[in-house]
Amino acid sequence: MAQATTPTSRNHAIDVFRALTMMLMIFVNDLWTLRDVPEWLKHVPAEVDGMGLSDVVFPAFLFIVGLSIPLAIENRWKKGSSSQEILFHVLSRSLALLIMGVFHVNLENYQQEAALLPKAVWQILLTLSFFLIWLDYSKSNRKNRNVLTKALGWFILVFLALVYKGGDAADPKWMDVYWWGILGLIGWAYLIASLVYIASKGNRNWIWLAFLACMVFSSLAKLGMLDFLSGIKPYFWLIDDGATPALAISGMLLSLYYRTYFKSGGQARFWIIWALLSVSGLILGFISRPLWGIHKIGSSPSWVLICISISILTFGLLIWLVEIKKHKDWFKWIKPAGTSTLTCYLLPYIHYGLLSLSGWVLPLFFRTGLLGLFKSMLYALVIILITGLLEKKNLRLKI
Repeated sequence: MAQATTPTSRNHAIDVFRALTMMLMIFVNDLWTLRDVPEWLKHVPAEVDGMGLSDVVFPAFLFIVGLSIPLAIENRWKKGSSSQEILFHVLSRSLALLIMGVFHVNLENYQQEAALLPKAVWQILLTLSFFLIWLDYSKSNRKNRNVLTKALGWFILVFLALVYKGGDAADPKWMDVYWWGILGLIGWAYLIASLVYIASKGNRNWIWLAFLACMVFSSLAKLGMLDFLSGIKPYFWLIDDGATPALAISGMLLSLYYRTYFKSGGQARFWIIWALLSVSGLILGFISRPLWGIHKIGSSPSWVLICISISILTFGLLIWLVEIKKHKDWFKWIKPAGTSTLTCYLLPYIHYGLLSLSGWVLPLFFRTGLLGLFKSMLYALVIILITGLLEKKNLRLKI
């Protein structure tokens, strides 16, 4: 077997994995614009036991969040940051994602007839405020302008919250936490996994214990054995019954195994662990399927384990392809999706808002069947291209 070089602080396999996942996320998020889409590409309905491609993308991203945490925290420790400083950094990043997630959730429930602004305008201004607040200003030497720009972003965000109307036309209401949204769930996963890593000082045994605790909690919740705690669930509960943090913590574990055994020259041992974890996750996922089914909506333990296995298998393939075979350049055309990921994720909100305002719709011919799928993949690539152009201008979000 070819030998990998000693890992650096930058893991290119993680960057490629993140870029591919973001590209797929944009692709599947655009499927709503199409007709005659194959069922295996879509989200499986809540009442159906199964999963499609769309049901794998988000858990893969949570897994990648976990992959990155050991690298990020260890680098900060090496630079002399205290655990308290790192904790503050983690909390600020998590809060930013939670704020964006809650606003996006309320966007889904926006009541245009009762609101001051059309939904598309509110959506575009919301995305603009995110950019103004969380742009990467580290390379700018105009501190006064940066402060004013951030202040303008916060002003727009507060204004949008004040004029918001949700619910229905007969009974409009203000913003609420219906759920946390994609970005909010990422924020919770990042927060919980980071807290586990900081508290354990990166000790694998404690991290394994945290992962198993999340999976046990998820299993007990799905079996109805935690119903007696329903009174506290709205106030204190593991997100998605423990499924969301479990996905991120599993990524941390694999990242630790990768760094430990490749640094010490134990590549063969890593691949044995990689194979055991990926296969055992699939086996346990399908064996436990009769208990609760495979469901993304509801986050069944079987779905979590199968998604973890798929993510482990994918990451192993990318380690071999990118780190060992040195084919990083194969993916340079989607690199911005892995380095400016949040920017890439938010750009479609501006486009969809502008498209809604214009009233223009692509002819159905171009949105049907294989041609429609090509259109959605092309759309994802265009978004990545624009992200890359913005990145070259130092216009990227950084939280």
